Amino acid sequence: MDGLNVSIAFFFLVVGVCQVLRWLSKRLLSPGTHGCLAKEFAGSFQLCTSCLELRMLMDIGPWSGGFGLDVVLTLLFLLSAAHGASSDGASANPTVSLQEFLLLEASLAVTVAKLLAQGVGAGTGWAVTRLYWSWELTQLHFIQNLIAPECSSSIRASLPHAAFVEGSCSFLFHLVLLKVRQSHPLCRVPVLAATVTFLTYTAGPFTGAFFNPALATAATFQCSGSSFWDYIQVYWLGPLTGMLAALLLFQGNIPRLFQKNLLYSQKSKYKVPKAKVTAELEGDKPQRKRKGGKSNSEPRA
Repeated sequence: MDGLNVSIAFFFLVVGVCQVLRWLSKRLLSPGTHGCLAKEFAGSFQLCTSCLELRMLMDIGPWSGGFGLDVVLTLLFLLSAAHGASSDGASANPTVSLQEFLLLEASLAVTVAKLLAQGVGAGTGWAVTRLYWSWELTQLHFIQNLIAPECSSSIRASLPHAAFVEGSCSFLFHLVLLKVRQSHPLCRVPVLAATVTFLTYTAGPFTGAFFNPALATAATFQCSGSSFWDYIQVYWLGPLTGMLAALLLFQGNIPRLFQKNLLYSQKSKYKVPKAKVTAELEGDKPQRKRKGGKSNSEPRA
């Protein structure tokens, strides 16, 4: 279990370094630069390094480290919760940034800046993790360092099936995100962490369950076994399609592209309460009776 303890210490170190980076950037940089660049860079760096180390534990741990899938899934839930709690509003996911753009919550310039920061952060995280593995601090890292140059593709299904799996994961993740994004962090963070853990457990054997283009690019694009275009279809187009489908289902429209609601009828905001209408009708009845009584009491010629 020494290898697992070293990995846990590495997770704590990464989260601590990223928190220091966020703290410094908030004080030294302008709010726009901090929001667009520093937060997304730190979030993507933290997510990528943690994911790569966790994948190493998932691949090698069961037969070399003496721990099972339950330990890895528990770590995944805790790391996802830590990422959600410490991200300071950063998504570290290109499809989430594009979703914010389509919801008119971010401009094109801000979205492009976030995407660049996420790509640089994921690439830096990959380089730092490979350097960390090269130190071979444990037997797990020694084995990982040997097999890293010969890594195989994470696509373990037919191309349409793999793209459907990644798209479905993205669809479910974004549906949950749209539902809870305005909720209190005490509710939002564990719900999203549980969703990520469930999707990884379910879809991991087929594609690795990344549903994050930046993370997938850093983690698996350099591996042999699939072409670059295969990776694009599965890990870029699949999650993007899933996000668009989730947004359309949740909103009924895509505000950046069209305002007309295609799925849900628009009801008027101003409704007269039914009880009030009934009371008014009942109040009119005595007046009508009086008028009727007057007309009956008039003498006839």
